[in-house]
Amino acid sequence: MKMAILGAGHIAGTMASTISAMREVEAYAIAARDLDRAKAFAEKYQIRKAFGSYEEMLQDPEIDLVYIATPHSHHYEQVKLCLEHGKNVLCEKAFTVNARQAKEILETAKAKGLLLTEAIWPRYMPSRKLLTGLLEEGAIGTPHSLTANFCAPLSQQPRNKYPELAGGALLDLGVYTLNFVCMMFPGEISSVVSTACLSDLGVDDQHSILLTFADGKTATLHASQLGVSPHDARIYGSEGYLQVDNLFNPKEIQIFDRDLKLSRTVLAPPQISGYEYEVEACRNAIQHGWLECPDMPHAETLRMMRLMDTIREQWGMKYPMDEMP
Repeated sequence: MKMAILGAGHIAGTMASTISAMREVEAYAIAARDLDRAKAFAEKYQIRKAFGSYEEMLQDPEIDLVYIATPHSHHYEQVKLCLEHGKNVLCEKAFTVNARQAKEILETAKAKGLLLTEAIWPRYMPSRKLLTGLLEEGAIGTPHSLTANFCAPLSQQPRNKYPELAGGALLDLGVYTLNFVCMMFPGEISSVVSTACLSDLGVDDQHSILLTFADGKTATLHASQLGVSPHDARIYGSEGYLQVDNLFNPKEIQIFDRDLKLSRTVLAPPQISGYEYEVEACRNAIQHGWLECPDMPHAETLRMMRLMDTIREQWGMKYPMDEMP
């Protein structure tokens, strides 16, 4: 499978180095708005073709899949551009700015018979099945609640700072805590209560979210682009609890018993970077003619975007894109 990367930032570099270590995938092309930057990126990661225009790259008939590695404020227009050129797309999180944008491009992809999926990497990782398997086997008895934290000092990064770039902690950091809980507790959410501290420019610098599920489970989530925290999660059950060292790329899962003593440690399998699983899921989907990946179906992407829309409404936090038809 020949894969192209749209955008030449840090996350694109991680993907490029990952692809170079995969047998069934080629890092075929890179496009940036500056040709010299694209050429430098191609040379660094041994990519065959470099383009100084997204449109020019998308005209290449050899490309099987485009990975969009730009800020989420640009995803809606860039996914549409890729689909107009007949390309399958793997788009970084957050998938779009709001559910309206997500619904439109998912419908467009389906109408064109193209694969479109969200690159929220924990959804595709083996660690997801390890965690859900432990819960299903009763490793901590009956699960009842969950806490998750993701804090990183990113508030002065332009993509996190400005409303016109859909800034704030929710779409950049909180998207991980929300996806984590919805993977572990996939049932219906009956109540969402949240609070946020907004910056002078009107984006959430930090927030806390309390979810209640129809079956009685609860989750308490926190994300901040001001402070620093372990990116950890805990799932609490009737017979103990699970501790996850890194909620978006777990290396180990610790199981504690009723006496709060460590009883077992489960290690995640070796990996290249963790990105390879979403790429392999796309390759498999394309080979089978699927328009979505089972690990992150369209319905779940829409569910997450609607959930974040609801949370932003509670804060009175709007982006310029929310007002556009």
